[in-house]
Amino acid sequence: MGMPAEERLGLDVKRAEQLLMAAKHAAVKRAGLTVPQYAALLVLAGNPGISNAALARQCLVTPQASNVVLKNLLERGLIERRPHAWHRQMLETHLTEQGRQALEVADAAAVEIERRIEKAFTPPERDQLRELLARFGRAVSG
Repeated sequence: MGMPAEERLGLDVKRAEQLLMAAKHAAVKRAGLTVPQYAALLVLAGNPGISNAALARQCLVTPQASNVVLKNLLERGLIERRPHAWHRQMLETHLTEQGRQALEVADAAAVEIERRIEKAFTPPERDQLRELLARFGRAVSG
């Protein structure tokens, strides 16, 4: 083995990410949402009318995965899709009132987790962690 597991920073990052996703999954479940659905609603709230391709980029998923999430949200009445005023081939996506309500419940729960994370670090430590994670990402990218 080229490197012992305890020396692999990627495993530490993965563990932290898994803990975060498990906590967020439990939190947004209160609103009847999955984490990908919550992420999509959060992006849509700040970007009404966004295209699926742009939504996928902002949610860090493929357009195909975003389509599945949008299909589920549409079936549940949490979003509506309609042709763009000028680009008839492009569908604009908007939250419905029911979607806004679900997002409000889910976001309140998700923010509780973010506040716990925030309280675990001083402001300079949060800045340092962001820089270290950015450097980690650059190192992974090569």
